[in-house]
Amino acid sequence: MSVAYFALLFALAFTTILETSNSGFAAELGMAAAGVCLLAASMGASKADREHFLRTTAKLRRVLIAIPLCIGAQLIPIGLSLAHPIWTTTYDALQGIPFGYVTADFSRTLGAFFLALASVALPGVTIVLGRDRRRAELVLFVLSGLTALVAVLRIIDHRLHGESIGPDSWDFATSLSGLGVALNLAVIQLAAERAETRHAIIRSVAVGMLGLAGLLINGAVILGYSNTNGAVACALGVALFLLILAIRRLDLSVLAATAICVVAAVGAALVLTWIFEKGSGSPLLRLLPIQPDEIRTVLDRLFADSRWFGAGAFPSIGRIYQSGDATGPLAAPSAAIALFVETGWIGFALAIAIVLSLLTHLVSGALRRGRDSFFPAAAAACLCVGVVQGFAGPGLLRTGAIICLAAIVGLGLSQSVSQAAR
Repeated sequence: MSVAYFALLFALAFTTILETSNSGFAAELGMAAAGVCLLAASMGASKADREHFLRTTAKLRRVLIAIPLCIGAQLIPIGLSLAHPIWTTTYDALQGIPFGYVTADFSRTLGAFFLALASVALPGVTIVLGRDRRRAELVLFVLSGLTALVAVLRIIDHRLHGESIGPDSWDFATSLSGLGVALNLAVIQLAAERAETRHAIIRSVAVGMLGLAGLLINGAVILGYSNTNGAVACALGVALFLLILAIRRLDLSVLAATAICVVAAVGAALVLTWIFEKGSGSPLLRLLPIQPDEIRTVLDRLFADSRWFGAGAFPSIGRIYQSGDATGPLAAPSAAIALFVETGWIGFALAIAIVLSLLTHLVSGALRRGRDSFFPAAAAACLCVGVVQGFAGPGLLRTGAIICLAAIVGLGLSQSVSQAAR
């Protein structure tokens, strides 16, 4: 299992660093490392590991593979009458051939398919590896440290180069910082729990100070460089984490905890509704910064033509809808828009169902757990941040962010049912 463990840490660290430097090898490295993790974990897993995995994913296994299956369906010939409207002309050009690929770019969709498989494999590997509490703690430290490191590197780069930094780099940094705020809150809570149960005061204070430093660094990036909706996403994640902590610390009854959760969910829904009402146009556009009229026009046409199965790679399908005087390929303004256009109504609905299932599982697991509740609480908070940020910008489309979020979710799922390390 040590090979899988180090492969996981390698995937997290080097993929994130490569994304920060805008290297083109981040996706390939992340997928390769995920494959090594899965292979090593499969070969080295004990009977207890397998039982832990089956118990943890008892209600989630079929849900988690839905998105890869949805993307994989675009790679096999289906009836063109069921696909995107652009295939109507293709149908005529091919003299009425009724079958063909759904995707507008087979190679890009194939890459997205393997990335989706890696995103499903990493939570599974992390569930097995995170059964041991010591390993789970180290993964948490690595993730929280990486988010702080990316934030520091981006701030330094901004000081040195100023406005020459592209917006995509800031989108990635602010997305990771939103996750980092929740992760460093978990580190602080870990230090407090360790001081309370193990009486390791000096070590706990050192760990708590590191967590506080990471929290301040990531918070500074969110407040200074994120848009308003990104800050709201971070605030909702922090509120969820603190809510779970308060319920556990106050030792509330099931009825009282349920009532508080319902009130908090209604409050979050009201906040999001208010933000959505401030925007205009499609709900997918309302959390984004103001877009130029020509881009909004293209996006509106893409939304109108997106059917059940989508059209594959966003850059390829977007190029078809752009005018002839466009200066470059159209980039997806947000992760939600890319998912909707690429996978259609089916993929978008499945993604919502997956997120709701995971969020419910993590919150309930955090409320059931004792001193290790901060693991699933942090994962639930990160997932909450990721959902809102998915509508507010494209940062979560980067491979580094996808792999980090997948590992965070797996860590939370593992510790939502795990007992103390052996």
